[in-house]
Amino acid sequence: MRLSGGGVHGDGQVYAAPGRPPRGPAGERGEAPGAALLESARFLQRNRTVDFMLLFKALILGIVEGLTEFLPISSTGHLILAGDLLDFNDEKGKVFEVAIQTGAILAVVWDYRARFGAVARGLPHDPQARRFILNLFLAFVPIAVLGLLFGKVIKTNLFAPVPVALAFIIGGLVIYWAERRRHVIRVQEVEELCWQDALKLGFAQCFALIPGTSRSGATIIGGLFIGLSRKAAAEFSFFLAVPTLGMATLYDLMKHRELLSWSDLPMFGVGFVAAFVSAALAVRVFIRYVASHDFTLFVVYRIVFGVVVLVTAYTGLVSWTVH
Repeated sequence: MRLSGGGVHGDGQVYAAPGRPPRGPAGERGEAPGAALLESARFLQRNRTVDFMLLFKALILGIVEGLTEFLPISSTGHLILAGDLLDFNDEKGKVFEVAIQTGAILAVVWDYRARFGAVARGLPHDPQARRFILNLFLAFVPIAVLGLLFGKVIKTNLFAPVPVALAFIIGGLVIYWAERRRHVIRVQEVEELCWQDALKLGFAQCFALIPGTSRSGATIIGGLFIGLSRKAAAEFSFFLAVPTLGMATLYDLMKHRELLSWSDLPMFGVGFVAAFVSAALAVRVFIRYVASHDFTLFVVYRIVFGVVVLVTAYTGLVSWTVH
């Protein structure tokens, strides 16, 4: 997938960057003006179609990101699978999938703007506000360190449909086991977290480095293990997403900035807006759901979805990419 710049085909035919008609026989001196105009019109028509399909793919991936980021079903896993089906899995596509997380992040910031605002205002004098920030920092550190150390190896070996499907199934079984354990609640609200709890949740989040595991799922299940209520565990996973996904997005954009150009803005804009809207909806529905339900529904979804991917891979019904 190439969105900007020009070049030469293997047969010697020159092609142009988007926005400029191709140079070739129809544009050479002595050629009839009508033929040149016709060739330019054909080029523009083809270009519009390519742009439309690109924006459509960006819309679909943005919706997938927003709907799955804060549910215990793995947004990264879904994006890998969706990107593979849409043929949107090259290097720029991977950067796009990371970048549109900012839309999901801002959805959380917007939904919890009153709480974030209170924390910001209280930092100079409120011990509870300072503890909230300290807890987020401590929970962020483990995944930041391990991500820098092993991120490249993980992307090379595990960012493919079959490993994602296996992680879906294994993660579903872990959630099922966690739900069947005796759950003693000692932390009802996020504000009650101590720094030791935050650090434990940070290590739990590290399992999300394996695509298909789910960052929110790992954090929430880790919270259940150490005595958080479902609501407190879910909300802390939302808040922890802000530094975790924010820094991951900034790092990936800086690392791969040579792949990007100004012509990519519409694609990123569509994905960002789609992720923001769908994530805002998902967060509100999920918080209401976990207030009165367990995670059995997500267990069933993960296992069934993982099995479907494995069956289609090994029967050849879907030509999944194998890295």
